[in-house]
Amino acid sequence: MNIITHALLGWVPGQRLATHRRDALLLTGAAMAPDLDGLGVLASVADPARGLAWFSQYHHVLAHNLWAGLAISSTVGLLARDGWRTALWAFLFFHLHLLGDLAGARGPDGESWPIWYLWPVEGGPALTWSGQWEINAWPNLLLTVGLLFLFFRQARDFGWSPLWYLSARADAAFVATLRRRFPLSA
Repeated sequence: MNIITHALLGWVPGQRLATHRRDALLLTGAAMAPDLDGLGVLASVADPARGLAWFSQYHHVLAHNLWAGLAISSTVGLLARDGWRTALWAFLFFHLHLLGDLAGARGPDGESWPIWYLWPVEGGPALTWSGQWEINAWPNLLLTVGLLFLFFRQARDFGWSPLWYLSARADAAFVATLRRRFPLSA
């Protein structure tokens, strides 16, 4: 799935579930964190041949496994105000990322991306789904549009969005614009 879809899959439920704004951001980060292993694509700028090989070899491997999920959720728990509760949600959101990738991360060349859930344990199963759709297929687009709708609705209803982390003033203007265009129901 697209990183924006993963972010929305963390933010939309995270904003509802978190008891503190910092925890909502941490839950969004947990939903996106498995794709840190995709940063190898940046190496292709310096060395196209080896950089793309690094991406192909390690994306969906290094941070898409049980051990990464435990590390990410533990880190979230340590940083969160509502530690244990947020850590448990982070572990679930991490797995939601994996599920999204199993469902909709097939490459344009038709290559399926397996999830090596127990990596680096030898002989661990490769999780795959034969019905995996391409990353730009209509189900991913429909999910993203639906999540965007919920994102804007929640920003209007809750009175804040992720923009608040950068600028409370800009966020207030954003929410005010949403509320003018789509007034709150009585």
